[in-house]
Amino acid sequence: MVAWLLVVAIALIGLGEFVTGGILWTTFAVILVALALLPPLTVQSPVAMLPWEVLLLAALPVLGMVLEADRLTGNFTSYLSVATIALVIAVELQAFTTVRMTPGFAVIFVAVTTMAAAALWALFRWSVSGLLGVPFPSDHDAVMWEFVYSAATGLGAGIVFELYFRRLGRLEQYETGDEASPAEGPDA
Repeated sequence: MVAWLLVVAIALIGLGEFVTGGILWTTFAVILVALALLPPLTVQSPVAMLPWEVLLLAALPVLGMVLEADRLTGNFTSYLSVATIALVIAVELQAFTTVRMTPGFAVIFVAVTTMAAAALWALFRWSVSGLLGVPFPSDHDAVMWEFVYSAATGLGAGIVFELYFRRLGRLEQYETGDEASPAEGPDA
């Protein structure tokens, strides 16, 4: 339920940004809503939804714009949000398809996907800056530092993904009874 409320909030904020001419954040909100709606649409069930924690993390910059919180719309949160979009893609692959990632591959996948998303986002911002006059850093070093920060947050998001699914996997083992119960132990 919380995930659906977040999707509605992101969509409304994206619509508000579209009305006020905020093309960058409108695009970001549309991508985020599309990724969030992908599982319920493909599985055809409203309960097949991303974890709300992942959606909240991805939506922080968008929610920060409504709250007018500079800390939530700053560079770090934007990098974190791009990394979380990569995390969303990895979670969707792991949870809603037959794809299973080893822990090491999952970390690398999220980090590389984050860097690719950051590069696409930078290209999009650069293109829009030329057409619509949206601010874009003209300093080459500033753009390169954005990629360094994106890589670092992508690595962090990959580690979060691995830890999250390790915890989730352990819970599923107890629910299916694949392991011995804690009372029996290995010697029972």
